[in-house]
Amino acid sequence: MDHVKRVARIVSGFALLGAGAAMIVLPGPGWVTIALGLALLAPDFPWARRALDSLRDAGQRGVDASRNWIERLRRRFSRAD
Repeated sequence: MDHVKRVARIVSGFALLGAGAAMIVLPGPGWVTIALGLALLAPDFPWARRALDSLRDAGQRGVDASRNWIERLRRRFSRAD
């Protein structure tokens, strides 16, 4: 039974990766779908774990950059008052 669950997880992970890659150019949450696919594949494939970690790091850098940008805007417009 564990073998069946593992195969189902791997097939689902690759299906989500494919769907996510398609959604990069088509409408849909492509990066979220790719992350879900990598999360399913990560326990079985080291490359998926590394890719998921890289995607998580890139997302965190984006969040940090957005917060810095918003803070700069707040400071700039608070001086104008």
